[in-house]
Amino acid sequence: MSMATNSIDDLEIAPASVVKQAAHDFAAALAELQQFKTFEQATLRFRQDEAAQKDMQAYKEKQQELRPLMRTGGINPAAQAELEHLHDAWLAHDSVLEYLEAQTELVGYCQTLGDLLSEMLGLDFPAACAASCCG
Repeated sequence: MSMATNSIDDLEIAPASVVKQAAHDFAAALAELQQFKTFEQATLRFRQDEAAQKDMQAYKEKQQELRPLMRTGGINPAAQAELEHLHDAWLAHDSVLEYLEAQTELVGYCQTLGDLLSEMLGLDFPAACAASCCG
């Protein structure tokens, strides 16, 4: 299957009401996917896990503190080890692992959907977005 090389300028323009309804229908279908429901449940468990939230905050704060040193390569081994320890502590929570796994699965599914839409519509969405809104 080869994708046609249509540009945004080559597309037919639908009335706004049709586009809005199609977007609404797509979002409703997406919300019914098991991958989305699993992600929502994992997100809720992660947000309610106070210990995981505390460890995430500690990791983010240390990462922010060390960011200038990381950019210049001037981070010392002890600071790097401390950052890795905080990251490992955060990842040790089941709720974090469930959340990250659910997120990865949902993102992968959405990328597949995007590829299918691109193929069906003859528009390479990632390329179109990179050139106009996201790049």
